[in-house]
Amino acid sequence: MTRDDHAVSQRGTCNHSPSPYIIGLTGPIASGKSTVADMLRQRGAEVIDADRVYRSLLNPESELWRRLVERFGPSILQPDGEIDRAALANIVFADPEALADLDRITHPAVVAEIRARIAQSGAPIIVVEAVKLAQSGLASDVDALWFITADSATRLRRLMSRSRMDEASAQARIAAAPDTIPGSMEVDAIIDNSGDFASTASAVDDAWRAVSFGPRYEKHTDLMSAQKEPS
Repeated sequence: MTRDDHAVSQRGTCNHSPSPYIIGLTGPIASGKSTVADMLRQRGAEVIDADRVYRSLLNPESELWRRLVERFGPSILQPDGEIDRAALANIVFADPEALADLDRITHPAVVAEIRARIAQSGAPIIVVEAVKLAQSGLASDVDALWFITADSATRLRRLMSRSRMDEASAQARIAAAPDTIPGSMEVDAIIDNSGDFASTASAVDDAWRAVSFGPRYEKHTDLMSAQKEPS
C-alpha cells in the first residue's frame, strides 16, 4: 500500500482560540484506532480513549455499576464485585436488544466524563477515540472526524489474536459493532490501516499536517463520507 492509496480530505484547520482542537477518531472494531491514536499522541496530541473512560466508571457501587447490575443481573459480577466485562460481552454480543440497552445505559455517562476531561484539559489538540463516536453523540463535539478502516480479514485476525477469541466469537463481535458512520456525516480523513506501520504512519502524517499547519494539499471538491469496507 502506498501513500496514494490513502484518501485524505480536510474540512478545516486549527484555530488559535483557547479551546482545544478536537479530532474524533472512529472506525470499526479491530481497525487499528489505538495504533493511530498512539501515533497522534507521539505527535503531541492528548488522547482520550472512550473504552478506558468506560472502564474507569465501573467501580463497584458506582451509579453506572449499579445500573448495569440492575439490567444484566449478578452473573456479570466477579467474586470481588468488579464487573466481568467478558461475561457482559457474551451477553450483549449475542443479543441485539441487550447491546442496545448497554449503549443506552453507558453512553450518557461516558460522554459526560469525556466532556468533563476535555473541559479540564489544557492541551491544544485532543483526540477522542471511540468506536461509537457517532452513535453516542460525541461526533457533535469534534472539529474533525477521522475514520480508521482495515479489510475484513485483517480485522478478524487482529481481534482473534488480541482477545484470544475463536473465529465464530470474533465474527459475532465484528457483526455487532458498527463498521460505518451515518452517511450524512462529513469525514475529514479516511486512513486505511490494513497495511504495514509505515504506510499507516504516512497517511496519519498527511492528515496531521492539515491540523497542525493548515492545508498543504489541494482540497477535494467533495468531502468524503466513510463507506463500508468490502467484505
